[in-house]
Amino acid sequence: MKRILLVWALPVLGAAGLALVLAGAAPAPPPDTADLRAGKNLIATPVFTDADDQSLLDLFKGLRVSDVVDGMDAVGLQGVGLVATDIAPLWRDTEHYAHRIVGIAVTARYVPTNKPAAGRRSEAEYDQWAKDWYGRISPETFTALLRKGTVMVIDGGEAGDVGSIGSNNILAWKRNGCLGVVTNATARDTDEIAAERVPLYYKRPGRGIRPGRNELESVNRPVAIGGALVIPGDVIVADGDGVVVVPRGVAADVARYARKILDGDKAGRRGLYRQLGMPEDDSVK
Repeated sequence: MKRILLVWALPVLGAAGLALVLAGAAPAPPPDTADLRAGKNLIATPVFTDADDQSLLDLFKGLRVSDVVDGMDAVGLQGVGLVATDIAPLWRDTEHYAHRIVGIAVTARYVPTNKPAAGRRSEAEYDQWAKDWYGRISPETFTALLRKGTVMVIDGGEAGDVGSIGSNNILAWKRNGCLGVVTNATARDTDEIAAERVPLYYKRPGRGIRPGRNELESVNRPVAIGGALVIPGDVIVADGDGVVVVPRGVAADVARYARKILDGDKAGRRGLYRQLGMPEDDSVK
C-alpha cells in the first residue's frame, strides 16, 4: 500500500516534493497562481536615504571604469556589471573629464507601444493627442526620484527611432540633481546635449517623440542595460571606457580596492610624466 501511495504521489509532487516527503518534510505550498497571473515582481527594489547614497559616493569619487572593474574582479565578480561597449558617451572631455559619471541608479523602462498612431488630425487635435500621451501613457514620473548624485538609467529597448531623451528634459533632470543618463536606446537633440555638457551614454540618435512610439512600463524597478542588470540604488560608473554597474551590496569593498589601483596608477604615471618632461594634467592629480 505504501508503494502505491508513493507511485501515485510522484506525478503530483514531482521528484523534489517526493524527496521532501521521504525525508519527513512537507513540500512547499503551491504558488498563488492568481497572484502570478496578475503579474508579480520577484526582485525587490531597495530603498536608501540620501545620506546613505552620499556616503557611498564619497568612496567612488574620481574612480575610473577600469579601476572599478579591477575592484569587481577582487570581490569575485569578474565580468559582472559590464555594460556592452556599443553604449558609449555622446561627447568626451579629455581635459577635465566632465563626461564621466559616478552616481546612484534611478531606473525607468519604456516599451514599444501597440496603440495606433495619431493619424491625420487638425493641428490643435494633434497637439492635444500628444499632450495626453505624454501625460498618461509615456510620462516622466521618475523625475520625482532624482536627487543629488543620481544617474538616470533608462531601458528603452534595443529597437526604435525614439527621442525619449532630449535637450530639454535632460536639463530638467540635471536641475533635479541627476549627474547624467545611461540608456540602451536612443536620444535626440544630440548637438544641444553635447553643448549643454550633460553626460549621456547611449546607443545612437533617435528622432521621433514618444507619443505614438513608446509607453512607460515601470519606474525604479530592475532593468537590463547592455547585458548588465541594474537594480535601483546600484552604483553607476561611466567614462570613455564605457559603463560598469556595481551591485550595492559589494560597492564599498569594490571602491576600496579600486582606490588602491587608481592611487598606484597615478603615482606610476606621475613618475613617467617627470621622466618625459610632460606637465601634469588632471589624470594624475
